[in-house]
Amino acid sequence: MIKKLRIEGMSCKHCVMHVTKALEEIKGVNHVKVDLKSKDATVEATNDVSENELVNAVTETGYQVISVE
Repeated sequence: MIKKLRIEGMSCKHCVMHVTKALEEIKGVNHVKVDLKSKDATVEATNDVSENELVNAVTETGYQVISVE
């Protein structure tokens, strides 16, 4: 499955690193690409990973998820 998260609050490469690390630590996530310019994170994961897990991981790092596609 591929999910795209729109994230608010990222302003630098350090922010990208925090979000990337948080999402990669979720069991079942295979690949994460975070784009600072578009404020999007694209996550490739198994179907076992829920949207809530993805949103919670980002929220716990201090950023806000605006939408999930």
